[in-house]
Amino acid sequence: MERSRIAVAGASGLIGSALVRSLTADGHEVVRLVRRAARGEEEVCWDPEGQYIDAAGLVGCDAVVNLAGAGIGDHRWTDAYKRTLRDSRVLGTAALAEAVASLPDPPRVFVSGSAIGFYGDTGDRVVDEQAPPGDGFLPSLCVEWEDAAAPAQEAGVRTVFARTGLVVARGGGAWGRLFPLFRAGLGGRMGNGSQYWSYISLHDEVAALRHLIDREDLSGPFNLTAPQPLTNREITEAMGRVLRRPTLFPVPAPALRLALGGMSGDVLGSARVVPKRLLESGFSFAFPRIEEALRAALEG
Repeated sequence: MERSRIAVAGASGLIGSALVRSLTADGHEVVRLVRRAARGEEEVCWDPEGQYIDAAGLVGCDAVVNLAGAGIGDHRWTDAYKRTLRDSRVLGTAALAEAVASLPDPPRVFVSGSAIGFYGDTGDRVVDEQAPPGDGFLPSLCVEWEDAAAPAQEAGVRTVFARTGLVVARGGGAWGRLFPLFRAGLGGRMGNGSQYWSYISLHDEVAALRHLIDREDLSGPFNLTAPQPLTNREITEAMGRVLRRPTLFPVPAPALRLALGGMSGDVLGSARVVPKRLLESGFSFAFPRIEEALRAALEG
């Protein structure tokens, strides 16, 4: 990919900051969307919930990547926080898509974040991008989130939805909480451990996003998950092997529901999601197996 100007919303988050590092290391110009007055040409002021963005700051961008949104696991899922989760994604995406569509010379691609929560609880059933949305809060949120990008699509901008799984990283997300517990010997399966977790290493997440940016022939939804999802029990055993710690303390389902509220459904639910379209496009995973992903996270 030739040197490009790329705008990134959510640039301070786990995935966004890693993407920015990767792009700048390769000589690309990155424009960060910030929730304050811009301090130079490398920043653009925006207010996602207020649906405001200084669209002039996007002029000349070859790509816009939207990774903004309140953390799924940052708080209990009260009704108020569910509104925060929705507004930070749906309203922000709509504002960004409308800004992209308004430009006289729009970017060639709009990559908008989404999640495998789109599919809901799939049980043992393997699902790819052709599967319909599931039932419940997360699937309905993901549908609204993706629908909010319609203005960019209608303006003829190539639009991609990155349905991301559980990112294996030491610095945040689910594994940012799991690693300390397992290091302390307090890790264990969650519930009965039979639920599938569809994971992806942070390295492969960033590489996949760049693949979606670069490839002019790719649009629509793409699952960003490793090729073979594993059960929570299998992942727990792998954590124990890699960290050389016992995994003797299963967390009962009722305790998870009490501690996590609505989010417990995401932890106890099963998402057996595969990256069919990503693999068909020729993408190659650097860390497809869980032990490789875990070691890469610990060494990174």
